[in-house]
Amino acid sequence: MFIHAVLFEVEPKEVVKYRRDSLMWARYAKKARGFVAYRTMKRSGYKNQYASVYEWKSEADHTRFMKKFHDRLVTKSCARVKVLGYYNLKAIDQS
Repeated sequence: MFIHAVLFEVEPKEVVKYRRDSLMWARYAKKARGFVAYRTMKRSGYKNQYASVYEWKSEADHTRFMKKFHDRLVTKSCARVKVLGYYNLKAIDQS
């Protein structure tokens, strides 16, 4: 399992657009090979911070999706957001 998470700062007036953009990205991801799940999350204890979290079967599946769709989806996205960090996580234990 491979998880890709992006942490954003989103001003309150942009949250609706951010959530709409996130669902657009998720619709594209759902059609991609190796896609498992998507979540939009609000960071607990922090003001105006949200995360878009994607779960993939493998890093290769994620990489293939990003090469094909990233630039196109960035141009289609409407919300003004600030990226605070990218996190790539590989599972080593699971129960």
